[in-house]
Amino acid sequence: MAHAPVHSDDANALKRYYFLRAGVSVAWILAAVAVGAGNPLAAGVLLVAYPAWDALANALDARSNGGFRANPPQTFNVAVSLLVAGAVLLALLTEPGRVLTVFGVWAGFAGLLQLVAGVRRWRAVGAQWPMVLSGAQSMLAGVFMIARSIGGGGHPPAAVEIAPYAAFGAFYFLAAGISLALKGRKRG
Repeated sequence: MAHAPVHSDDANALKRYYFLRAGVSVAWILAAVAVGAGNPLAAGVLLVAYPAWDALANALDARSNGGFRANPPQTFNVAVSLLVAGAVLLALLTEPGRVLTVFGVWAGFAGLLQLVAGVRRWRAVGAQWPMVLSGAQSMLAGVFMIARSIGGGGHPPAAVEIAPYAAFGAFYFLAAGISLALKGRKRG
């Protein structure tokens, strides 16, 4: 299947997007550690905000990289992440011990979508190995979260329990941004 050539503006937009994702993830982790660890209300807000931000980020990504029709994985991920934000809120209000299960299912599914997006972009843009690895690791993290939720007796999670997952995401987004920056320098 032939792909249209990727313009440097597209690669630059994608690079900026990856750096933005890494920065927001680091800010979320810092908030989770600083206020989410000891304040259940702040933890709840952070737990709902994480998938809500993911929805917004995927919408920004799709819009700046060819639109929603050209990016089915991101477009679908917008809807899924919004549903997850609602499911996290519902779980917090009704059965807090299931929040980690919701995150686990989401991490697995979002990882699959990220893996697909990374493979698709690898052909067109290149330098997508961090996104492919991140997607695979996210799927594994989802299985781990579900197992932990089932075996953990259903205790309400603190936002800091999601922080390692967010930290790996931040690392992979940063690595993807750096990888694209280095690829751009090689061309120039």
